Amino acid sequence: MIVKLWKKFAGVLIAAIMAAGSVAGCGNSNNIGTKVVLTTGFEKDEVFRIETSTCSLPEIMVYLTNIQNRYESVYGTEIWNTNVDGVTLEQNVKDIALAQIARIKTMNLMAKRYEVELSDEEKAQVENAANTYYSSLNETEIEKMGVSKKTISELYTEFALAEKVYQYTIKDINPEISDDEARTITVQHILIKTYALDGTGKKIEYTEQAKRSAYEEACEVLELAKEGEDFDELIRRYSEDDKGTYSFGKGEMEEAFETAAFNLGKDEISEIVETEFGYHIIKCLNTFNKDETDANKIKIVDQRRAEAFGQEYDAYVATLTRNLNEELWNSVGFIHDESVQTMNFFNVYTEYFGE
Repeated sequence: MIVKLWKKFAGVLIAAIMAAGSVAGCGNSNNIGTKVVLTTGFEKDEVFRIETSTCSLPEIMVYLTNIQNRYESVYGTEIWNTNVDGVTLEQNVKDIALAQIARIKTMNLMAKRYEVELSDEEKAQVENAANTYYSSLNETEIEKMGVSKKTISELYTEFALAEKVYQYTIKDINPEISDDEARTITVQHILIKTYALDGTGKKIEYTEQAKRSAYEEACEVLELAKEGEDFDELIRRYSEDDKGTYSFGKGEMEEAFETAAFNLGKDEISEIVETEFGYHIIKCLNTFNKDETDANKIKIVDQRRAEAFGQEYDAYVATLTRNLNEELWNSVGFIHDESVQTMNFFNVYTEYFGE
């Protein structure tokens, strides 16, 4: 769960930032969920405190530096010039990382409450992972992040404990998911868009006249489809979606598209369906994909467990107080040094503790 959380965080970071423009939260909240109190009296390099749990500057720098380098390896350093409503991408990354670290620290407090501990074998795995990651760092990386092997060991211990307390919390949650609830279908579609993108990627809706033209084109394509013209060829010639085939379950697509698709029989073609993206013509390839449905059952169970954990987490976190060292936090920034390239902190954990 913890590794998946961070993979998801890293994989959709840019989209999440653009959509949220603020701190990503814990549980089902839109923020860390604790009562925030700005105080003095912190220890040196102490960024925040949640009850008896603290977060140090080196811990923050390990997270931020690995995330920074991962994205720069793909998008280049210019990615950090992006801003949303005057807030820089770097600041958004900082805030999201802060929330996720606070989540793991809070889950470690829950572990104490439930008396969940690591086994000797898990402790050994932590030390092996810490040795592997720490030995991969050069002197500049160690100095700039301010880390020791003990720092890395404590971070991996918190990861492992957070995962263990999550599993402890959901151990009795095993909902029965019916075939109908998890039913997954496969469709093809042709999309005639009703919007364009400007130079910055912003969505610009068509004028009414342009929209009418798009609808007329969709009508012409629908007529060709109903006359029996090859649907694959129609997709190739007319569709403005990069993807022509979708497999999905209930609740995964826009409502109008999903409703139309689930009401089709095998090989049936829909009328024109309008969504926020434009006009769709849908052809049903399969009304029940057994393999996909079975996979969807597992996904739904995972979602139900995550929801149950989120409810318990939110109830617990609401009782806590977080103290933020605002002056230190505001001074935290990315490291810009060509000698600092580390980006495998999360991958090393996965090597030892799996998905």
